[in-house]
Parts: sequence; structure tokens; C-alpha cells
Amino acid sequence: MSYTVEVDIGGTFTDFFAEQDGGRFTIAKSPTTHYDLSVGFMKGLRELAKDFGLPLKKFLNECESIRYCTTLGTNALIERTGPKLGLITTAGFEDTIAIGRGRSWADGLFGHETKDLARIKKPEPLISRDMISGLRERVDSFGNVIMPLKRDDVLENLQYLMENGAMGYVICLMWSCYNPVHEKMVKEIIEAEYPEDYLGSMPVFLSHSISPKMGEYTRFTTTIVNAYIHSVMGEELTRLVWELKDNGYTRPLTLVQNVGGMKKVTRTRAILTYNAGPVAGLHGSRFIGQMHDMDNLIFTDMGGTSYDIGVVSDGQIKTYDFIPVIDRWRTNIPAIEVKSIGAGGGSIAWINTLFGNRLEVGPQSAGSMPGPACYDQGGTEPTVTDADLILGYLNPDHYLGGKMRLKKELAEKAIREKIAEPLGIEVVEAAARIRRIIDARMGQEVFNEVVLKGYDPREFVLLACGGAGPCHALDIAPYLEIKKVIMSPFSPVFGAFGASTVDVMQVFDRTRSIKLFQYATQAYTEDYEAFNSVVRELKDLALRDLKMEGSTVGDVQFVLELEMRYGMQYNYTKLESPHLEIKSAGDVKDICDAFGETYAKTYSPEAAFPQGGINVENFFLKASVPSRHLEMSPKEAAGLQAPAAAGKGTRPVYFADLGQFIDTNLYILEELLPGNVVTGPAVIEARDTTGVINPGWRFTMDPYGQGLLEPIAGGSGQSPARDTARKLS
Repeated sequence: MSYTVEVDIGGTFTDFFAEQDGGRFTIAKSPTTHYDLSVGFMKGLRELAKDFGLPLKKFLNECESIRYCTTLGTNALIERTGPKLGLITTAGFEDTIAIGRGRSWADGLFGHETKDLARIKKPEPLISRDMISGLRERVDSFGNVIMPLKRDDVLENLQYLMENGAMGYVICLMWSCYNPVHEKMVKEIIEAEYPEDYLGSMPVFLSHSISPKMGEYTRFTTTIVNAYIHSVMGEELTRLVWELKDNGYTRPLTLVQNVGGMKKVTRTRAILTYNAGPVAGLHGSRFIGQMHDMDNLIFTDMGGTSYDIGVVSDGQIKTYDFIPVIDRWRTNIPAIEVKSIGAGGGSIAWINTLFGNRLEVGPQSAGSMPGPACYDQGGTEPTVTDADLILGYLNPDHYLGGKMRLKKELAEKAIREKIAEPLGIEVVEAAARIRRIIDARMGQEVFNEVVLKGYDPREFVLLACGGAGPCHALDIAPYLEIKKVIMSPFSPVFGAFGASTVDVMQVFDRTRSIKLFQYATQAYTEDYEAFNSVVRELKDLALRDLKMEGSTVGDVQFVLELEMRYGMQYNYTKLESPHLEIKSAGDVKDICDAFGETYAKTYSPEAAFPQGGINVENFFLKASVPSRHLEMSPKEAAGLQAPAAAGKGTRPVYFADLGQFIDTNLYILEELLPGNVVTGPAVIEARDTTGVINPGWRFTMDPYGQGLLEPIAGGSGQSPARDTARKLS
């Protein structure tokens, strides 16, 4: 037997998904140990091994792969625990990162923080001004060397940074994305002066190799962020790899990347691990959609700390974050777009006294330590989980499959003292308001995310993922007027499950401005080589990289994506090119037509202006090698009604639409069979999550073990509490 393991570290829990050769799988959750992430990592692996009936060493020895969505880099940025770096740039541009962009003061902040203009500040640069030096050199915007670089100037700047304690060097020279000759020279000089056998040898990061795109600020910040988290991740991952080897694992550790692929630790850039868990979850959503012949899906993942939102349209993941913000820094990595807000089971409810004692929920989170008050780990702040417990949605004796016992009295105490008494209301009403506000906020964010991408949410299916997702999904669905929700058995560990659906893949990008349709002559270009040479350069890089991954050249699949615009428009539109290379005038027209269609879908056909010219500005070559994924075979449907064995009695549960507690039927998810139907109101308990079936909805177990939630015939599935929640939010 062989096994595959996927791990996703979250702010509150670390999630695990493991598959045995042949289709059997198991999941696990372990509290995230922020003081040392490897502790929670190894604890979860032991639980997986136990589920398969194996000692840890034998289990790991038989593991074919371990795929890891890590937050090590994120933590290093938040805690500012990275090394002291030196930045070498072009003279005159030493203040680029301090000046920033016009809106850099708001980058990475929550909405309520951006309103506090009196206290808001730009972020403190990761490299202080005294660790930045300028070289007298210049390359122009066409890649021509205007002022040659002098070796003595490099040595002088290098000596200055060395004496000030630099533990690594970031080289960001002007227009190196077009001609990196000077950046390469700086690196050669540094390595010649301080070879590896010298204590002064330090890592060197070149902007053209990490971010070969136009825009000095984002190119600088991308390179700096990568350099800042590189050494921290390297040390932690090296320690983890050795711990895995000591426990029997013999293969390379693989990291999931935010570009939608995975690579070995040794072949991964640190910055590409940021937000990898939600991106993996989005891939898992597409996998579930393909299983059910559903092309339009909204991925939502409500964990303990955050609420992640992504969109799959026409069966594809099409949206990319053009300038993703990492911590407080705008970057230009080609990351798949997944929006995250501070809303989860651990989100703290609080009274905003600045706005007339208004009840707010989040974005602050209790995390895993101390966690919600009901965890009995020292937490005293009221959270969404505390509210769910008071309202009867959660079973205090079956949380995390019974591994954690919740204390209802502590939840009541926290909500009474911090919310109910200041507002002059009862504890139950306070808990109900907390839940309505968080659901309203999540529903509104999902609505905005879908509509602003040009889609109608009523045409989509909602995936309720995350440990808390199925508990809140049907109170979020009415905001979108959605008529179908999926509660997957993988929901509580969906990021980890999604990692099992990701292929070996990397994205190679370049900034090159090529006019495909000339505005002056109103004719298509005949210079095909300008386009093709960029593609060939990227293909060569991809093949070299994937060969070092151990992939066979014949297995590599290429997809070319382009960022294009009309004339001198500011914003780019990204699309998949119908041709990898241009061989005829017809190919040029096909690419321009594809751009026009994509642009029209986003901005309407009336906004198109081909007469102004059509330009390609950025190239993205996706090189992938398909991997083996989970195979799920459909099972025959059983009887329509849930079997008695799946029943677990009743308990009082509060439903906002009814405004009271009612005795509600309880079911065990693992005991339900394909074809079983559960009519709301009901609660379905799984080992690591809880699904709430509101009145007017029904749950059907499909042949793949997925739970399909739909309004009962004749009902709207809408919640009269929606308008109230909007007002409260």
C-alpha cells in the first residue's frame, strides 16, 4: 500500500487529508501550534497513522508524497522575525519603498482600520533606510545600458552594508526586467568577494529572477518580501524535513503554491507559498464541480480565523490577483485570487463605543490559543463559536469528534459580561445577534466578490467548506439567492483536500510590450518573432525547471496566458491565449479576438476600443505535469429517508426565522447513505464539522457521499432574517 498526505496550516487548526492507494481516505485536525508549527504537524500525522492502523514510522515510510500548505512566511512577516537585509538599488531610487504608492497606507488593512485616518500610518519598510545603498548605473526602458556599472562602486556599497550587519542582499536595479546585465554583475561580484567558504557569504536575491515585470515599486517589494521570509522558511522547513526523515519519510516534501501548482521545497520561491491553502481549496472546488458536472461554483471556507472566497466559472479558475497584498506590501506575483476576510469561528464579538455601542464581530480572532471562551484554555472574549454553542448548533461533547469538550457556561459568561449586559439584552439574543452579524458580513462579501467579477450569484452553487462553513452556509445562501449548497465530507479540511487535486506546476512570467494591432496603420503586426522569442525563452526556463523536479519533458503541458490592453489603457485584461506561438496573420487575429471577447465580458462590448491598438504587456507561461488524484466511484442510492442508525435523538436549537428554540433532529453524517434525505430543521454532526439544515431546506446524500442542500419544493429557501441582519451589520 502507498499513501499520500496533504497538510494545510490555518490560524486556528492544522488540517490533514490522507488517501490510501485504492480510494480510502481519512481526515484529521490538530490545533495549530504557533510557537512551533511542526508540533501540530507531527501530532496530526500520528492521528492519520492511527486511523490507518499503522505505527507512524511505517506509515511515513509508505507515504508516496506529503504536500504542505504552509504559513511560515506569513508568520515571519506578521511577527517581523526575518533577517536584517541590505538593499542595493540604482542611485536616486533609494527611497522607493519608503515613498510607496498613493494608497500604500491602506494596503493590507481591514475596512474599519482605513476609516481611522487620524491614526493610520504607512507600513514600516522591511529594510530600513540605513540598509539601502545606491549604485551609479542606469539601464533605460528599452534595455539599453546608458551608464555602465563599475566594480569599485559595487564593492564600496557592499562593504558599507556588510559593516552594518547585512544578513542577505536584495538587488533591485531600474529596468532589470528588460535587461538584467547589471543585476547579474552585482551578484557575480558579491560571490567573488565572499565565496561560500567565507563567513561573509550571504544569500543574494535578484529582482529580475523573482519578479521579471515592469513597475519598480511592486518589483522591489516582491523581491524584498521573498528575501525576508526565505531564510525563516528555509530553517523551519529544513528542521521539519529532518524530523520527517527521522520518523521514516524518505521522499521530498512538496509545497503547494499560490499560482495553483506544487513543487519540491528545494525548487520553491518562498513568496509563492503565501495564501496557498485557500488556493488549494479553490482547486478542490473545481474538482467537486467536475464530479457533479457543475461549472459555476463559489468556494467559501469558514475556519477559525478567516473566511475565504473564490470563484470557479465555466469549470475554470480564471481570476488572478494582479497586485496581491502580502501583509502590508503590494506585490506582482501571478497568484490566483482568493479573497480572505477576518470572519471565522474564533472571530471576537465586541462593542464599538465610538459608534453608539454598536455590536461588531471580527476581524480580530481568538485563534487557537487561547481560542474561544468555551475552549476553556484561558480565553475570555466572546466569539462566533461561543454563540453557536449557546444557540444549540454545536454539541459540547462531540466537538472535533469528542477530542475537545466545550464549556457552555464559559461561553455564556463571556457573552453575558462583554455583550449582553452592556447592550441590556438576554444572552440568547446577544448570541443570535452575533451570528446574524457574522452571516450578514460573509454573505455581503460573497455577493460583492461574485458580482464585481461580472457574474450572477443565482447561477452558482455554493460550497460550504471549513470547520464552521456547513454550520453557517444556509444563513449565507439567502444573501445570494442561491438554490443549491454542497456540504462535502472534506469540508472541515478542504484546503488539505484541495492540495490533493493540484498538479506539479509553475508559472513563468515576463514583461514585454508588443503591439499586435497597430493603431497608426490599423493593421495586425507581422513581427511574429518578437512574440515567439518571449514564449520560447519561458519554455526553456520551464523545461529546465521541471526536469530538475524529475519530470519527463513529454509529460509537460503548456498554457499561455497574456495580459493585454487597448492602446494606453491603465488596466490589463488577462486571458488564455488560443495559440502558444504565432505562425500566421490568422493567429494574431485569433489572439486579438479572444482579448476582445474577454474584455467585453468584463466591461461590456460598448467599452471596447480596438481602433486604439491592442497590446500584449505581460506573458505568463503555465507549465504543468498532471498528477494522480483521488478517484471516487459513485455508490448505489439507498432508501430516501435517513436510516434510524443515523439518528442521534434531538436537542433544542435556536432558529432566527422562528425566533425560538425548537427540538431538532440530530444525525450522524458518517451513518448516512447515498440517497438518504434529511428535512430541516435538523443538525448533522460529523467528526470535525457540524451542518445545520434550516427550516425549508433538505439535505440529500449523493452517490459520491457529498451532501446537496436545496430548498424544499414550493419554498423559496430565503430567510426573513436577511434584511434584519443587513441592518445590524
